[in-house]
Amino acid sequence: MKILHISAECYPAAKAGGLGDVVGALPKYLNKEGVETAVIMPKYRTKWLKEQDFEVLMHGTVRLGMYYASYAIEECLNEELGFTLYVVNCPQFFDRTGIYTDENGGGFRDDTERWLAFQQAVIHWILGLREKPKVLHCHDHHTGLIPFMIRHGVEYNWLADLPTVFTIHNGQYQGMFSWQLEQILPYYEAFARPLLDWAGAINPMASAIKCSWKFTTVSPGYLAELRANSGGLEWLVNNEIGKSAGILNGIDAEVWNPKTDKLLDIKLENGDIDSFKKKNKEAIAQKFGVRADLPLLTFIGRIVSEKGADLLPEVIGRYLKMGGAASFVILGTGDPSVSDAFRRMAVHFPDRFGCALEYNESVAHQLYAASDFLLMPSRVEPCGLNQMYAQRYGAVPIVRSVGGLRDTVEDIAAPSGGSGIRFDTFSVEEMTQVLHRAMQLWWDNALTFNALRQHIMGIDNSWEHSTAQYLALYREIAAV
Repeated sequence: MKILHISAECYPAAKAGGLGDVVGALPKYLNKEGVETAVIMPKYRTKWLKEQDFEVLMHGTVRLGMYYASYAIEECLNEELGFTLYVVNCPQFFDRTGIYTDENGGGFRDDTERWLAFQQAVIHWILGLREKPKVLHCHDHHTGLIPFMIRHGVEYNWLADLPTVFTIHNGQYQGMFSWQLEQILPYYEAFARPLLDWAGAINPMASAIKCSWKFTTVSPGYLAELRANSGGLEWLVNNEIGKSAGILNGIDAEVWNPKTDKLLDIKLENGDIDSFKKKNKEAIAQKFGVRADLPLLTFIGRIVSEKGADLLPEVIGRYLKMGGAASFVILGTGDPSVSDAFRRMAVHFPDRFGCALEYNESVAHQLYAASDFLLMPSRVEPCGLNQMYAQRYGAVPIVRSVGGLRDTVEDIAAPSGGSGIRFDTFSVEEMTQVLHRAMQLWWDNALTFNALRQHIMGIDNSWEHSTAQYLALYREIAAV
């Protein structure tokens, strides 16, 4: 292989958010460009992984202080992914149904050990390969120590000349842990200790920014934001900015295609957008018990403050109490208190509010097809894919002007006519105002709304352009 992506997630094997979508799509499009690309990730106990066949390539152990963890490297024999998928089978740390949390939504207490075991297993495997990858592409803090370890790890620096790219999908999660756990690290050159440290802790994300050959973010807008606000890494990001690039994510146009989507019972046929949207809305309205004769607004994703989900109960509740003519549906998991508020709203507004507090990929696709508007009031949004899925399926995104949302959604007040509705200030008042703007567009400007819907469904957000940028980056540092 020429490019090896190393990640905690990869769709369809295991996905918690946008990271999984990106790692499940970019390698496929790189392969289409003739650049042989593969992915390696942990082997979780997910439904998809349990249904696959694997070939064991090697067995080994990694040291974690006084303890050792056994693992196997296995190749997935599924030939329909568009890339080769390898997994690290380390049952002690990854034979779990959740990627980051248990069945009750609680985080795992052994996260530091889990990700160190995974990263070392990957490096052990690479060391044994007769033909090494040309580039290691590491994703988020779960893989952030790999650039350091292959440069300064006593056992691993045979790989010191192997180029590395590190992508920040979410700079809020940096994987920091105390120096008191230093003993579980692999042995490393003493002079390199400062490359691990940031603000008195071992910080995998900071280390990756320091040690990788290139680092990227998932949108130009997010790179600009990290320079001003990156959870304490601002000086570092600015100091290393010369080796950075903001590359906007794309979407997999083969998976997200309203004409062929395998998760839709009602597909887009003969270009009849009105029929496609109407029939899907009727199906969702029946499923959630909401009115199909009203505009449908949805929120799809993690119910966490980062996504602005905590604004929604008050904004939606205020609008519905005033007699607002709209239906709302929420799909996702997260903050228990916000989830409880949604449950109460479903009782108080039975024909205008519904929720499914779960992760459900199939229902997500159906909601995009049914929605008239998608709500994304994010506090932070490094790139965002949901707004692009929404556009592809004819749902107008209502977004806060932040990160990748600002890069991908132009407000309807723009001379071009826009591609969605934006607001700037994170507040109940401003989001309530933008909700009224959306409803005015729907009820009073039907022709404009229909033209907007047709326009956004034709926007090309596919991976081709982004793939070309990644290829240019790889070729700058390696002969791929």
